[in-house]
Order: sequence, then structure tokens, then C-alpha cells
Amino acid sequence: MNSVTVRNLLVRGMLAGLAAGVLALVVAYFLAEPRVDEAIAFEEAHAHEHGGEELVSRAVQSTAGLGTGVLVYGVAFGGIAALAYCFALGRIGRFGPRASALLLAAGGLVAVYVVPFLKYPANPPAVGDPDTLDQRTALFFLMIVLSVLLAVAAVILGKRLAGRLGTWNATVAAGASYLLAVGIAYAFLPSFAEAPEGFPATLLWQYRVATLAIQATLWTAFGLIFGLLAERVLAPRPSESGGTTPDARATPVAH
Repeated sequence: MNSVTVRNLLVRGMLAGLAAGVLALVVAYFLAEPRVDEAIAFEEAHAHEHGGEELVSRAVQSTAGLGTGVLVYGVAFGGIAALAYCFALGRIGRFGPRASALLLAAGGLVAVYVVPFLKYPANPPAVGDPDTLDQRTALFFLMIVLSVLLAVAAVILGKRLAGRLGTWNATVAAGASYLLAVGIAYAFLPSFAEAPEGFPATLLWQYRVATLAIQATLWTAFGLIFGLLAERVLAPRPSESGGTTPDARATPVAH
């Protein structure tokens, strides 16, 4: 895959990330933000000391601040995912551009978010000891790195076993190996249970489900949108390519 194709996919990945970010923003505003408000209300009602005036009002945080953060994240996320797509295309099996994008999105959602989330789930305001924030943040990112590396290793293992075991059995074996390795990481890494006394368990659950829904929306929307855009670059229709067959820029496999 040459540099022109990579650049075109990168641009389309950022655009797909922006579009996915808009959808994730809607989910965040209607599902997560009300839970944040409830958690802040609980925190204020049980605070022994009240701090000074906020530099940025809650109204700005939940609208302009939220929108800016999610959309900027969506663009950056789309660019990184597009580069990963360029590397993975043709190396994860004989799938078309759309199917490859969906597989990448599904795998990314599981490896980058779901697996770390199950060990270190998101917490709303008032949940979590401020003294352990840096440790929890470092461990969460460590879990992301471990999960991604183990996922890559599982894909390599599956490809090597496919010749001897067959595709289905090799996939099952690689998936089981990934789950076993993740379980070992779960067992050895420390856990945290820092919900304050009296904090509503339902609110904590709803907040965590909302954050999971945001990520699921972002990754799924990106996979669908980017798959369509990537297909137009890698496998244009005759009418889109001037009636000629795709040139070298449309070759999806890099060796």
C-alpha cells in the first residue's frame, strides 16, 4: 500500500472518527451526563467541606466542554484507527474493506476498552479515592497495553495454528489463549472498591453502562462509516474510477 492510499485512508478515518464522535456525543449527553449530575449532587450533599468557586461552570462542562472533548477525541481516534487499518488490511484474513473495518472496530472495542473496563470500570464523581487516582489511571492504561499486545499475539497464534488445526479450531484456541492471559493479568493486578458509603449502587451501574454505550457507539459507528469510505478508496466502482480497473493505489494487501 503506497503513501497516497495511506494518506487517503487517514483523512477518511479522521472524518469517520468525527462522525462517530457526533453520535457518541449524543449518547454521552443523554445517558451519561444525567448520571454525572446525580453523582455531583450526592457528593455535594455529603461533603464536609466545600471548595471554592468552579473555574468552569457545570453547564459549560456538560455542553461545550463535553462536545469539544468528544469530537477532538473522535478525530484523533479515527486517525489512529485508520493507520491500524492500513497495517492490518490483508493480514487478518481475506476480507473486503468493509468487513475488515468492522472486524478492526469489534476487536478494538474489546481489546482497547471492554477488557480494561471490566478490570477498572469508569467511576462517576464522588466514587474513588483521590489519593489513588494516579495509580488507578496508570493501571488502566497498563491494562490497555497488555490487552492490545495479547490480542495481537492471539491473532499471530491463530494464523500459525490455522494450517494444522483449521481456521475454526485455530480461532478458538487463539481466543481461549487470549482469555487465559487476560484472566492471569486480572488476578495479579490490584483492584479497587472505593464507592463511598451510601452511594446508590443503581447510579453507579447506570453510569458504567452509559460509558460502555458511548464507546460501543463510537467504535461501531466508526467501523460502519470508515468501511464505506475505505471501500471507495480501495475498490472503487468503474463509474467512480473513470471506467477503468483500480490501479495500484487500490491494492489492499501490503507485503
